Amino acid sequence: MTKHILLAGALGLAVLAGPAMSRGQQAGAAPAAASAAASSYGPWGFDTSGMDKNVRPGDDWYKFVNGTWSANTQIPADRSSWGAFGVLRDLSEVRLRQLVSGYSATDTAHPDRMKAAILYSGYMDEAAAERLDAAPLTQRLAPIKAVATKDDMARVMGRSIGGFGASFFGPGVADDAKQPDTYSLYLRQSGLGLGDRDLYLDSKFAPQVARYRQYVAQMLGMAGWANAQAMADKVVAMETQIARAHWTRAQSRDRDKTYNLMTLAQLKAAAPGFPWDPFWQAAGVGRAERAIVAQNTAFPSIAKVFADTDLDTLKAWEAFRTTDEIAPLLSKRFVDAQFDFRSKFLNGQPQQRDRWKRAIGFTENAIGEGIGRDYVALYFPPESKAKMDTLVANLRVALAGRIQNLAWMSPETKTQAQEKLKGFTVKVGYPSKWRDYSALQVVPGDLVGNAERAARFEWDYDRNRLARPVDKAEWGMTPQTVNAYYNSVKNEIVFPAAILQAPFFDPKADDAVNYGGIGGVIGHEISHGFDDQGRKSDGHGVLRDWWTATDATKFEAQAVRLGDQYEAYTFDGLPGVHINGRASMGENIGDLGGVLIALDAYHASLKGKKAPTIGGYTGDQRFFLGWGQVWRTLFRNEALRQQLVSDPHSPGQIRAVNPLRNVDAWYAAWKITPDQKQYLAPADRVRIW
Repeated sequence: MTKHILLAGALGLAVLAGPAMSRGQQAGAAPAAASAAASSYGPWGFDTSGMDKNVRPGDDWYKFVNGTWSANTQIPADRSSWGAFGVLRDLSEVRLRQLVSGYSATDTAHPDRMKAAILYSGYMDEAAAERLDAAPLTQRLAPIKAVATKDDMARVMGRSIGGFGASFFGPGVADDAKQPDTYSLYLRQSGLGLGDRDLYLDSKFAPQVARYRQYVAQMLGMAGWANAQAMADKVVAMETQIARAHWTRAQSRDRDKTYNLMTLAQLKAAAPGFPWDPFWQAAGVGRAERAIVAQNTAFPSIAKVFADTDLDTLKAWEAFRTTDEIAPLLSKRFVDAQFDFRSKFLNGQPQQRDRWKRAIGFTENAIGEGIGRDYVALYFPPESKAKMDTLVANLRVALAGRIQNLAWMSPETKTQAQEKLKGFTVKVGYPSKWRDYSALQVVPGDLVGNAERAARFEWDYDRNRLARPVDKAEWGMTPQTVNAYYNSVKNEIVFPAAILQAPFFDPKADDAVNYGGIGGVIGHEISHGFDDQGRKSDGHGVLRDWWTATDATKFEAQAVRLGDQYEAYTFDGLPGVHINGRASMGENIGDLGGVLIALDAYHASLKGKKAPTIGGYTGDQRFFLGWGQVWRTLFRNEALRQQLVSDPHSPGQIRAVNPLRNVDAWYAAWKITPDQKQYLAPADRVRIW
């Protein structure tokens, strides 16, 4: 349970493929090495068997690179999408299972391993969950049933931040974007069980809303709530009102507009319909005198929804959200009900994931770095870290050169940009210090209680840091996470060990493929420091305007053109659903910059020598093949719809090609001519970094 973590935009956090955040610490010697099959991507790091050479590269680049793989690959039944990320995530799960299965629940000499063993075995005890059935839920619904006033309701919402349930407003603690050395309290809009406002307000998602209404009634009925169907209608109607107040995803990305420092008194005056004092105290942030309010103009309307809604509906909403959250930890009837709606209906996933996989996810979420330290000792060799350090250094030099040679940027802004680049911190593989889990309490045989205590442990950890100095060494992902991120407030790029594997990175692969794969990823994260939102922080992580007005205007004009390119794509089986160019802008800029920077770095690594031809492909061709390979992706239509409406990342099949359409070297490498479908005239190519 990490629901108190803010959305990435508020923190200036940009991830490669969707964040998965947890922390941990582990002492003691590593266990014996676990065996795992190594990924194989051909003799020089690229899977030529996955290509469709009947397609011209400029007609359908994705199909040329991955067409045979796509035709011959089935999405696993327990997945809604599949690709290079999924392969590595599965590998991490297998490795973590081997680790945790070797831990002992009585190993007092290694308390973190002991806690991980208890958490994992508790989740795996399906018979105990069946025996208890709804009992753990009933116990946690009792305080909701006892609510007698709106103040009581606000207290329940406040307590849910470090436990089960939900609130109309989402607090979190993070580095202050204008005072990066200090932790501050953030507040964001919340309250939507479907996640995004568009799902409620856009008529093409009416089937999703109708099915959601059925699901709310189903869960309330299973929870023993009176008048389940009638209350479900009221709950969904209330959430629709909240959705109308919410900012769009694109608006919520704007780091200038979402930084609104307000005292508690100012917040109470601006949004008087909500009982802020009891909420504040119950959330455990009573000593905080102010908060950074993200969607500030939405707060009054959301507070009014709270004020105008009858207490019975608010209680039913809280009961549903609590039931929905606890459901995966209860008996099979609850587990299946949630799976049928959230995974099968919304994302098209035919089959529930094996219980051991869900147990690993649960354990990781609670004590992630506690397992991560052992994972790194077994699966991240020093030579991988050394080679990554070299790659990152080369890409930094490449970006410095690109900044210096930009025709559209003034010398004044260039000087500031170079200073920011020099200030980048790079974290590779694993943290320099590990999380202390000594305060985390786990109890054998108490699965739901352990989940609740883990949530409270995380929230206490965060809220107790308010107004304290920022821990610059801390990581936002575990080493076993298959992802990467840029944090603009710390001005750092972070690459967990688990993504530093084929097809992204292989020490034995051809350098061109590595630069196209992990080099593009490194470049992507570096570019986030200079995307439409990351560029707003300076080299010290301070949110401020360091651009000349003319340069900012030129940048924004190019960014709009890039967004238009992405919005032009259509998807079979999803009429009227498109990429939101504004909401995905940062990731799209990151991809374009990543490719350009990585290509320059690859060229520099040749030290003036001509790249060899391998497998019939030139160095530049292999570079672009490496980029295309890491974005091989298959989606179920339902999952693709969810991605397009709620995820800032464009689908992999688009990420593989659209950045390249703006790269002159791609056209030269593959001799792409105007008669080919994905050709863009030079004047139409976007030039940013």
